Amino acid sequence: MKWSLPSLALLIAQAQALYFYIDGPSQKCFFEELPKDTLVVGHFNAKQWDQQSNAYISNPPSLPQMGVFITVDEIFDNDHRVVSQRGGAAGKFTFTAADSGEHRICFTPTNVPSNSGFSFFGSQVGGIKFELDLAIGATSAIESSDKTKLTEAAQKVKDLNARLQDVRREQMFQREREAEFRDQSESVNGRVVRWTLIQCAMLGCTCAWQLSYLRAFFIKQKLT
Repeated sequence: MKWSLPSLALLIAQAQALYFYIDGPSQKCFFEELPKDTLVVGHFNAKQWDQQSNAYISNPPSLPQMGVFITVDEIFDNDHRVVSQRGGAAGKFTFTAADSGEHRICFTPTNVPSNSGFSFFGSQVGGIKFELDLAIGATSAIESSDKTKLTEAAQKVKDLNARLQDVRREQMFQREREAEFRDQSESVNGRVVRWTLIQCAMLGCTCAWQLSYLRAFFIKQKLT
């Protein structure tokens, strides 16, 4: 099953915190359209449903040790894979968009039994609770928490500079799209103008031929 998250305008660095449920080793995917050179940082924590404690906990002793397989593919470049990472149930992944376009970010739990969830009002609830903090941009709340040595004033200045870079990248990304659309519009308009001129020239030639023919006809019939 695949999920799609709408991309927000990168006027500031984005941080998306969410959680969702996965039934066994099934894959969950998100789609994000990223400008070129955008840094993405994600922290994740997967918890399994434990029948004994009747709660989601990290690696219950009654179940095998769970892992997570993470992939990031560039959809615009024939699904070119830029991240392929295997790790534990909790961890961190980072990547930088090499080019502008839509990226697919997928998570697949490994070493977990199928249909390991529990029943709630007659419906099956996933056996894995997946918590994800996804930060998009050169700076984010996730990265800032790791930089404890910086003073508050210096951190604010650095965040503002990074946000300005994000705005510039987004503007360049939109300008490239506008330039492509403008080139297509100018090409279509040029074709329309050329075809109109050709039609006018053909119409002028037809009128001149008809006038010449009628003049010759009237002279021959001695009507003039």
